[in-house]
This record gives sequence, C-alpha cells and structure tokens, in this order.
Amino acid sequence: MSTFRPSRTAAAVLLAVAALGTAGCHWFHRGETDAYRNSPESRPLEVPPDLDQPDTSSAMALPATGGSVMRSQVGAQQAPGFTVPGQRDAVFAKIGDALAAIPGLTIATKAPLLGSYDVSYEGSDFLVRLVQNGDNVQVSTVDPRGVAANGPAQQKVLDALKTALGG
Repeated sequence: MSTFRPSRTAAAVLLAVAALGTAGCHWFHRGETDAYRNSPESRPLEVPPDLDQPDTSSAMALPATGGSVMRSQVGAQQAPGFTVPGQRDAVFAKIGDALAAIPGLTIATKAPLLGSYDVSYEGSDFLVRLVQNGDNVQVSTVDPRGVAANGPAQQKVLDALKTALGG
C-alpha cells in the first residue's frame, strides 16, 4: 500500500506557483487601451462659440406705447354719459320718471340695487346705468354684455335724460 504524500518541496513549489500566478496578473494585459475613455458618448461636446448662450434678442419684445392714460381718462372713454350731482337712489327715481316720458322707449326691467334700467329704444336693447362717484352720479349706457353702448339710439336717450335732469 502506497500512499501519496506530498513532499515538502512539492508543497513549496505549489505555493510559489500560486504566489507568482496571482502577483503576475499584470503580465496578461496586452497594453492599456483608451477604448472606453475615448468613446464618442464620453467626449465633451464641441459647441460653436455663437451657440454657447441662448438668443435673447426677441425675449422681451415690447410693443411701442402711444402714451400713458390715466384711470379717469379711461373711464371717461369707456362709458359715454354725463354726471348728475346727488345720491344714486334719488337720481335713480328721477331717471325712471324721465325714461317713462321718452316716447317709444320701453323699460323692460329696473334694478334699484344695481342702479340700472334695461330699456329698449328704436330697436336697440341696452342698459342705462347709474354709478355713485363721490358726491355725483355717473349716468351711462352699456350694452347687455357690459360694454359701452354709444349708438344713435343710446345718444338720443342720454340727451333726453340730460335735458330732463337739468344738465
């Protein structure tokens, strides 16, 4: 019966081969390549000099302004009408009497809380609106959408009201 026993020299040789094998891994490399370092995905972008900042020439293009308009001028341009001294409730009653006296005018509804009359005159439907402005009341005409109404029928009604109220 013979048994195989590794000898001390065989163990030493095996240990030396293992040590050299693990220490010599760099011998198996064939030279360092920059294949992944120089790939197109990892290279920095080459941007032309005129494209390094966004174009801001038309970012805040503002239209030319004609001139400043004060708020009081805007209100005067939007709603044609006239001003009567007094309180709105008292003027509202006088306007109602004056509207009833205009021939051909029909009062569809009146809204004292809103200060308006819905009237029909010469084929036009519009509102006669009263707005308290300090110690005065602004009387104006607006269409059902709330836009200033300044047609011939509205102007005739405003003239008749102004005459009736002593304006």
